Amino acid sequence: MNWGVDIKINEKLYLREPKNSELGRKIIVEGILMIESIGIEDFTFKKLALEMKTTEASIYRYFENKQMFLLYVLSWYWQWLEYLIVYKTNNITDPYKKIEIVLDVLLLRNIENTAGGIDVDKKVLQMLVIKEASKSYLNHQVKRYNESEFFKPYKDLSKRISKIILELNPQYAFEKNLSSTVLLMSRNLYFFEENLPSLAEKEENIEDSKIKAYLLHLILNAVK
Repeated sequence: MNWGVDIKINEKLYLREPKNSELGRKIIVEGILMIESIGIEDFTFKKLALEMKTTEASIYRYFENKQMFLLYVLSWYWQWLEYLIVYKTNNITDPYKKIEIVLDVLLLRNIENTAGGIDVDKKVLQMLVIKEASKSYLNHQVKRYNESEFFKPYKDLSKRISKIILELNPQYAFEKNLSSTVLLMSRNLYFFEENLPSLAEKEENIEDSKIKAYLLHLILNAVK
């Protein structure tokens, strides 16, 4: 397993830190693959245990329920994206170049953006996030989860992007709204392309080209 990027996860999300054991790391990897395949609604620890040839009880030693598992995976993912943005913009002074880097990271356009961390195909992980991320907060537990800071990594990522937006125009008054919009649309447009294609433009054989072009257009025209 390659967990090269040392990301700290909110301790309230797990009963036992999975990255510290071989079984825990396998639970994360196999769980990601299963949720991406069948969806969080049909995903159960019983099904995961059967797939892993282990006991359901062994998985419950790590996570209280599947919602905590999903929030754990999402927490890792958002922090990983923020790490990539910080790393790749560190020596860049041009805010326009920074915004392009942000979009490339959000869309996982470059192969180097898929290295490190959880030893699972990052495109599979990205598709899980696209399909399931909104379900982590569009529920009746959102305020309780927010009080426990389960969404802090997502908010930190959005704040990071909003600061770069302000570099484009320090007088722009809606940087938080624009940042959260870009984060959401980078997932939704990808989903629409694949599942509801009449809701989004797509050029054949040029992955994500229309999404990045549109988001860049949206940002630059908004901050003029």
